[in-house]
Amino acid sequence: MQPLSFADARATVLREVRAQRTLPPVESVALDCCARRVLAEPAAADRDYPPFHRATRDGFAVRSADLPGKLRILGEARAGKAFEGAVGPGECIEIMTGAPVPKGADAVVMVEHCLRPSEREMSTDRALEPGANIATAGCEARKGAIILPAGTRLDYSHVAWLATIGSTAVSAYRRPTVAILSTGDEIVDVSATPGPSQIRNSNAHALAAQVRRAGGEPVILPIAPDDKARTVELIRRGLESDLLLLSGGVSAGKYDFVEAALAECGAEFHFDRVLIQPGQPLVFGRAQTKFFFGLPGNPASTMVTFELFGRAALDLLSGASEAPLPLTEARLTREFRHKTGLTRFLPAIVAEGAVTPVNWQGSGDIPSICQANAFLVADPGRPAYAAGDPIPVLLK
Repeated sequence: MQPLSFADARATVLREVRAQRTLPPVESVALDCCARRVLAEPAAADRDYPPFHRATRDGFAVRSADLPGKLRILGEARAGKAFEGAVGPGECIEIMTGAPVPKGADAVVMVEHCLRPSEREMSTDRALEPGANIATAGCEARKGAIILPAGTRLDYSHVAWLATIGSTAVSAYRRPTVAILSTGDEIVDVSATPGPSQIRNSNAHALAAQVRRAGGEPVILPIAPDDKARTVELIRRGLESDLLLLSGGVSAGKYDFVEAALAECGAEFHFDRVLIQPGQPLVFGRAQTKFFFGLPGNPASTMVTFELFGRAALDLLSGASEAPLPLTEARLTREFRHKTGLTRFLPAIVAEGAVTPVNWQGSGDIPSICQANAFLVADPGRPAYAAGDPIPVLLK
């Protein structure tokens, strides 16, 4: 099987999961618990928003035809309390941000552009167009308009909208379960004292944290030893979840059993190598109607490949309509070089639009990844970047 480029591998994951996914069951979730959940039913406006012509500045509601000039102040309007009368020629009312604009007025002049010669008078040298500093009724949303379609992963702004339209609970898709299976005799439980050639199972717990952040429910399985029969048994158990993540055992070593064990479980492989660093020996496929990823065992490889590929699959399996990759761009603080041929995702620190690569010792160097808040993304066809050059950045 030929290795795929980063772009082709990600496109393969999105295409296959979209084509084969089954949407999760729907459940009712309280408004204050729905952030990061995926909306199963659209959320429509229950009335026009705003429901009245609303002042967007503190100042005076006026007839634009009367400006500039001196006007008589009739009264005031504030948020939650309208002025009951109407504004006529040569008249105005004092108005606060968010208050309904009274009848007769068609603009709001900002308070800092006004003088008050007396308690009942206002003067301004400003001219205004009709509609100035007013949000007209229905300009944000008309009654019945779909603002949040089904498949939206909810953030705090979406929660604000749901509260605005009076939703005390929402219909959301159940979170997918994600089985996490670490492999290898060198891996021991976090609570164990490792032998001279062993390491604690950091990958499973890091992946569990990534899965929770991405909206899934992690299920950490027992560690699979370097034994094919036991690995097959644990893979079959993992395929009971909605998605299976395996860590380690996908390279070409003598004791790397994962691909053979997956094949014994009837796996169909879509790719088994991607032209990236870290994470080249990445496996993606489907077995017993469930998707799986065989992630490389080094910690950085596991973290990066989940963010690039596993998270996209989990987004779609959660019912989300899109699976965005949080890429931005920053300017390098120093020269950067790398060997061409691979798209590289290397730990870096981003601050105020600038990115500095972190010195690291390879994909097993967890302390360096802890220092980073992003991964710079080096183009496979570009060997060198100068200080000040823009470069894509994957936010951590």
